Amino acid sequence: MALQQHEHAAPIAWAIAGSDSGGGAGIQADLATFRDFGVHGCTVVTALTAQNSVAMVESLATPAAHVGAQIETLAADLTPAAIKLGMLAQPDIIDTVAGYLANYAGPVVLDPVLRSSTGAVLMTSAEMTSTDNAMEAMRALLPHVAVVTPNIAEAQALTGRVIDDQQSLCAAAHRLVALGARSALVTGGHFRREPLDRGPCVDYWTDGEREFYLAGEYLDTPHTHGTGCTLSSAITALLARGFDLVDALVVAKAYVTAAIRDARGVGAGPGPVSHGGWPTRLADWPGASDAWPSTPQAPVFPACRPLGLYPVVDDVAWLERLLPLGIDTIQLRIKQPSVPSARDRDALRGQVARAVELARQHGAQLFINDHWALAIECGAFGVHLGQDDLDSANVAAIAGAGLRLGVSTHSDFEIARAHQLRPSYIAIGPIYATTTKKMTFSPRGLVRLQRWVNLLGTRYPLTAIGGIDLERAPGVLATGVGSCAVVRAITEAPDPAAAVAELLMLHCRPDA
Repeated sequence: MALQQHEHAAPIAWAIAGSDSGGGAGIQADLATFRDFGVHGCTVVTALTAQNSVAMVESLATPAAHVGAQIETLAADLTPAAIKLGMLAQPDIIDTVAGYLANYAGPVVLDPVLRSSTGAVLMTSAEMTSTDNAMEAMRALLPHVAVVTPNIAEAQALTGRVIDDQQSLCAAAHRLVALGARSALVTGGHFRREPLDRGPCVDYWTDGEREFYLAGEYLDTPHTHGTGCTLSSAITALLARGFDLVDALVVAKAYVTAAIRDARGVGAGPGPVSHGGWPTRLADWPGASDAWPSTPQAPVFPACRPLGLYPVVDDVAWLERLLPLGIDTIQLRIKQPSVPSARDRDALRGQVARAVELARQHGAQLFINDHWALAIECGAFGVHLGQDDLDSANVAAIAGAGLRLGVSTHSDFEIARAHQLRPSYIAIGPIYATTTKKMTFSPRGLVRLQRWVNLLGTRYPLTAIGGIDLERAPGVLATGVGSCAVVRAITEAPDPAAAVAELLMLHCRPDA
């Protein structure tokens, strides 16, 4: 039984992996990564290596009994919120680890390390060097794994399949899921379709049902030692902090891109990736998409003016009331029945056409929620799409018509998905609980809003939405978001005109 842990302590993560005497990979990289994400790292050392930046000279596996003793001792006092598996050296170590995982309920991330970056085999016993036996040894682990993160060479070794195009990359990930892993992320940094290919560096994730690609900048540098260890330990740290897996994958990829971008040589060979804290540069952030990213990555949408106070209303009559009050940006959000009648469609077309006319009269930025085809037909200023709407809307047609695009986001993954499109603005929420629509996300709060404003604010106009009223608006605007999208704060106000005046004043105050 685990001893009682201290309240408010940092979450605990374990790294079960080998030691890199050169300091760039293995448990050394794992601990540096855990520290960057505010996680207390514990280690179960499975092997000692004698290596530097140019060669691995020797590797000595830890006796399986001692691996078991490390696990048992840690489990008695330092229960992990998540576990990362790296170099496991030989079959009896894998069996020992699998025995513990059989009764462990937390998330496990498997980095199936087979070789070092210098080319040395890391499975130290002779029977582990063949593909079939390596896969057989790993098979006992896969049912316990939330995500397995092989690079191209590792995925080929574990599945016995050649990966030389997009289809084979995806097939390998699905094969790993079929073999027992709950999901697989095959990283594409070692996959260049042509020798001089400088397109995006694309990773593919699937759990057998859902799938997506993460596209980041390809960085041409030799200093990539420890990349796989760092990616898997970043995912582990984020899972330990309570992140959803898809969000953890996005943030971890951004972290590794930053780590490669900032890497420098140390010895005579390839240098280790850097460990510089939480990723904060948008240049390092991946785009997420359901299709293989192409170049250019997305349609081009025109810019919009700063959004300011942004009312979201469900009837054109509200535009007639609000636009004369100085509103510069407004959204018409009319939800129709799932099977609208001809009368419903005609009424909607009439409202959209009237809204476009009113917005032109007042020089306002009018965004039509969801109904992108009508927005194009009626010549609206822009379209606003939720994440579900992105699946059905013709985004290329919206861009081709010259309309602006706003996208709703609720998480790091959804921000990556919006960023892939390079929209005209990004909406973030719900900041607070709201009753205006059914939400699948808990309130995001000001801390997360501040992080996303710091990340996105120099590239995109932003607006915050969800439960924002006169009392909460100053705190929201203090993050630098620049815009509050509001519904009930105006539509349910005793005096909507007075509420608009107060909210407009808050948006004009630099210290709001």
